[in-house]
Amino acid sequence: MRVLIAIILLFVSTAAPADSAGDRKPLDRPQSATDVISGLYNFSRFQQGLLESTDLKGNAEVKNLAALRAEEAAKRDKALRQIQEAIGAEPHAGKTASVGASLIEPETSDGPSFVRSFYASQIPEYESAIDLLERYLKAPDNTALAAFAREQLPLLRAQVKDAERTMADK
Repeated sequence: MRVLIAIILLFVSTAAPADSAGDRKPLDRPQSATDVISGLYNFSRFQQGLLESTDLKGNAEVKNLAALRAEEAAKRDKALRQIQEAIGAEPHAGKTASVGASLIEPETSDGPSFVRSFYASQIPEYESAIDLLERYLKAPDNTALAAFAREQLPLLRAQVKDAERTMADK
């Protein structure tokens, strides 16, 4: 069943390329709390999708990391929901690329190729989420979300560095 879903997601995602931060805003326009919450929800969906993709192919290292990132995404979403409810924000459902679209086809890849692809697919997603938070912190419109963003930035930066380092080693 998961293979069928992955194939469908792959087909749908190739129709409209997108980034995890949702639709981009002009750089001169500050990000709103709703934009940030939506972008981070999309990033969480990407991370949770990594776990599904590792069910198709991947070694224990990749599966464990994907499970850890999905767990972190769930925790982040829980904290975001509290902020969202407190400010009454209604995040928009942004477009996000399917994880399957950015990973090598499991049937045609060998283990090391999939592992490199797994790490490589994360880097632009992390960079997009980091950029979103950095732009928001230039002119935040909510103190709770700004504090959350300041807390998340070092974690996300460390995780993207780990992904870059691990990909280079593979």
